[in-house]
Amino acid sequence: MEQADKPLEHLLSLYEEVSAWLGSDLFAYASLAQIAFILLALVISWLLARLLISRTKRLQGEFPLITRLAPYVEPLYAPLFALLLIGVASVVGRGFEVPLYLLRVAASLLTAWLVIRLAVNFIRSKAVRQLVAALAWFIAALNILGLLDVITKTLDAARLTLGGVTISALAVISGLMAFFLLVWLALVVARIVESRIDALGDVSPSARELVKKLARIALVLIAILVAFNMTGIDLTALAVFSGALGVGLGFGLQKVVANFVSGIILLMDRSIKPGDVIETQDTYGWINHLGARYTSIITRDGTEFLIPNEDMITQPVVNWSFSDRKVRRRVKVGVSYNSDIHKAMALMEEAALTVDRVLPDPEPAARLLGFGDSAVDLELRIWIEDPQSGVANVASEVMLAIWDRFHEAGIEFPFPQRVVHFANSSTNSPANSGEGPVNQGSTPLEQKD
Repeated sequence: MEQADKPLEHLLSLYEEVSAWLGSDLFAYASLAQIAFILLALVISWLLARLLISRTKRLQGEFPLITRLAPYVEPLYAPLFALLLIGVASVVGRGFEVPLYLLRVAASLLTAWLVIRLAVNFIRSKAVRQLVAALAWFIAALNILGLLDVITKTLDAARLTLGGVTISALAVISGLMAFFLLVWLALVVARIVESRIDALGDVSPSARELVKKLARIALVLIAILVAFNMTGIDLTALAVFSGALGVGLGFGLQKVVANFVSGIILLMDRSIKPGDVIETQDTYGWINHLGARYTSIITRDGTEFLIPNEDMITQPVVNWSFSDRKVRRRVKVGVSYNSDIHKAMALMEEAALTVDRVLPDPEPAARLLGFGDSAVDLELRIWIEDPQSGVANVASEVMLAIWDRFHEAGIEFPFPQRVVHFANSSTNSPANSGEGPVNQGSTPLEQKD
């Protein structure tokens, strides 16, 4: 009963102090004059800040440094002008021995806001930056007004006992604040560590991804454990929760855990890595990112497929650049039987070398595959080392170069030729009259004639 009365006693004392101040000081003439001047200073400072921002925008195109600094400096214009005006008023008021309590409070609040805004500029996310700035300024304002100690004692007196653990409202709020702050710091440190790891060119991409993910997981876990400890929760009390979580992972989150473990396996066995060109499940493209749950594959048409890591292990995967980034392409060409085959093969090899992406070593090689019904079947084998840039486009460029070379040299591309025999019972037909075989090069109309 005594513990339940303590928060009420603190709240009543706080209410009495605020009521006494409102009744005795707030509606005095000196206080009203200070409030009016503070409001006027805020309005004037806002107008001056708008005017200065509009002036500096004209200079941003000429000076890149002003453009980079503008998002960080422009929010400080208004409180800075207000602080200067209040400072001038304080100097004048001391000369006339006027009470300046509210002016000093306003100056302290503006100073705290300027310092906090400068500090939170290092946070990238705009929403997080505004939230942290507002929360920090609220705490600073309570401290400046002398209310922080009273509110802290009130929150600390509000306690809840669960089994053998006693938790106060102050501990919960402090733990939540510490949790978000420490997790944010862990993510910032993780980004710094990841940038350092990416700079290690001697380490394979898969090893870099594995180290980055393990470092991020370890930093976030440490932040969570420290936040729990700051809340006052005994970590041994989480044993039951961890057991229930394990059962839940075994049933409800089975696929999630399978994908996570599969992602770790993919990074450890180095079967695929960022930048590899792969083909799986009718998807052809290069790996853009190896996530904890999925593998991001970008195709040539810009479509990004997010394939679960489990499928990358259980489904067949063709890695075009697993051990060597060189890929051989086959370009089939048919030429007429009247053409010089040796010259055609030489021209094909020369045409391939005119394409920038075709490697000179191994050099292009033309091969005779066989004698078809209508053409001599040739094949050009070329090598490239950038399959992520496409394989059909380089084959198209090579075929266009062969087309130009063949036309310059007079080598013909054949077209299908067919001989059609008409069954005719007329005695005038060549077949029945005994005039000999039909000329296979003639057309059906010529045969009738």
